[in-house]
Amino acid sequence: MSLLAALNPPQREAAKYLDGPLLVLAGAGSGKTRVITHKIAYLIGECGYRPSSIAAITFTNKAAREMQDRAAKLTKDVNTKGLIVTTFHSMGLRMLREDAKFAELKPAFSILDSADAMGIISEIIKTTDKQEIRRAVGRISLWKNELKSPAIALATAEDDNARVYAKIYDRYDATLRAYQAVDFDDLIRLPAELLDTHFELREKWQNRLRHILVDEYQDTNIAQYRLLQKLTGVRAAFTAVGDDDQAIYGWRGASADNLKQLREDYPHLHVVKLEQNYRSTIRILKAANSLISNNPKLFEKRLWSDLGHGDAIQVMPTRDDEHEAESVVMRLLSHKFQHRTEWRDYAILYRGNYQARVFEQALRNEKVPYQLSGGQSFFDRAEIKDVIAYLRLIANSDDDPAFIRAVTTPKRGIGTATLEKLGQVAATLHVSLFEATFSAAAAAQIGERHLAPLLEFCNFINRFEERVTREPAGELLNDLLKSIDYEIYIFDQDDTRAAQSKWNNVMEFAAWIAKKGEADEKNLLQLTQTIALITLLEGREEEEPDAVRLSTLHAAKGLEFGHVFLVGIEENILPHREAVDEGRLEEERRLMYVGVTRAKKSLTLSYCSRRKRARESVSCDPSRFIEELGDDVRMPDKPTSADAKASGSSQLAALKALLG
Repeated sequence: MSLLAALNPPQREAAKYLDGPLLVLAGAGSGKTRVITHKIAYLIGECGYRPSSIAAITFTNKAAREMQDRAAKLTKDVNTKGLIVTTFHSMGLRMLREDAKFAELKPAFSILDSADAMGIISEIIKTTDKQEIRRAVGRISLWKNELKSPAIALATAEDDNARVYAKIYDRYDATLRAYQAVDFDDLIRLPAELLDTHFELREKWQNRLRHILVDEYQDTNIAQYRLLQKLTGVRAAFTAVGDDDQAIYGWRGASADNLKQLREDYPHLHVVKLEQNYRSTIRILKAANSLISNNPKLFEKRLWSDLGHGDAIQVMPTRDDEHEAESVVMRLLSHKFQHRTEWRDYAILYRGNYQARVFEQALRNEKVPYQLSGGQSFFDRAEIKDVIAYLRLIANSDDDPAFIRAVTTPKRGIGTATLEKLGQVAATLHVSLFEATFSAAAAAQIGERHLAPLLEFCNFINRFEERVTREPAGELLNDLLKSIDYEIYIFDQDDTRAAQSKWNNVMEFAAWIAKKGEADEKNLLQLTQTIALITLLEGREEEEPDAVRLSTLHAAKGLEFGHVFLVGIEENILPHREAVDEGRLEEERRLMYVGVTRAKKSLTLSYCSRRKRARESVSCDPSRFIEELGDDVRMPDKPTSADAKASGSSQLAALKALLG
């Protein structure tokens, strides 16, 4: 039986099409991952492509893992070793590692995370004002995503403000080069620039990759699009899968214009539309189609479903934030009790993280288990970052941020004054802090007594560096933790309970490194570069807990739930006031569309009459988007506050009696 027999006709057409560039317009819930994985299986199993000549690129580690697993099941009798299923950033890292010399980097360059980047910017602009630092970081990030160098940013600056940021960008760029480091944006920008300027690199990668599949194409930025173009060359053997109605990352530099650009750059572009939705009921899709029809369209498409009519969409007016949270939780409890569902079938989705707190409180009051999306990443915990600083320094001794963190954690009798003197020596000699430690100038300016612990530290790092390629990652890391007495340090810093929790995290991290080192046959140096790309617990949580999901709309993209509550659907929240002022109403409408299409069986919207802002209570209007959902939406008569309170309480009493 053919590999593609399980697909519907448009899905099959997309999987089989190999005559040039292909755009698959995949509506929400229309089976796009299915198309990509079946196409990979078809290319290998029926068209004879070598697995290593195919790359499937997506945006998150989680999506890449899911795709890899599904492709492996479809090709279980075939050797798929070498198949590349990865994120844009990991693909860029792979290319930079291999061709580091073209970028004037050593192969063991460091990858700085956002906290490191903010630290460097803070040093440059001599401020600790988080907002100001974020503005500078954001501006530089957008320039990098548009492939603009510091010189171009300065030359095209529209006002004094932009000129100041361009100068900061220039110094930031120079600092990164000195550290032999890159940030996340460079992982795309540098490979795109290298392919542009080096013919032999372009030839090498184009010959190696014979077909590229890109998921969530509407979320690509200019640099990612340029990288795709350079990798595919004149053959343009690629499949771009995306949905213009779900382009919600414009604020982050993603360009929905890339869809329009495809048509212009590739006149022979073949377009396949996937319009059958396998997720939601007819009513939910009708409302989604009605809403999104208010946006101008690049490509016309209408989602349809044969999953039955389903429940009417409910709209719930509430008095204020707390009443909204209580009402949503009551309705969720009563629905769960009536339908015998699981907690994981429910999601409460909102526009901004700040809206979560009151819902967390209401869920805790009723002892409902919940999971918060986008919480602190495991890798952002202080104890994990301490350990990673050592690993980064062993991999790349020019990494100054890692040097400063490692040399002062645990304390080694090296004071701030000594580090400042070392910094001055390093700046004069134009070398890293590590290299400066061994210089004659350091010996002269710092003095033997203060220099001794620095030299001891650097020699210690050098000894570990010599062992990195020879010994298993897990053993080496455990040895490192013992040598620096990290466990003792943690228990000296904190009360026993907090210290135990931190040490458990470190042990879990060490076990994860050992396991990953064995499974991927990577040494500690190679794993260190990979760690920078793993965020938000990805790769650690195997099982989804049975809990209600609390999430922002942005973080919920790509997920689906039986029953969805969209909360705070008010003017100034969704659509967001700033977005409306800046002319980004269409993107806000797409965000609402993403929220609506997460729901499989039921959808409830809520809004408040008044809401707490700072210390006062302001009046709120329901969002214009509610009306745009069409006439199949059930709007209740607005209850008086007394009625609402009474009905909420009596509902709760009845429920508790039943549960009791």
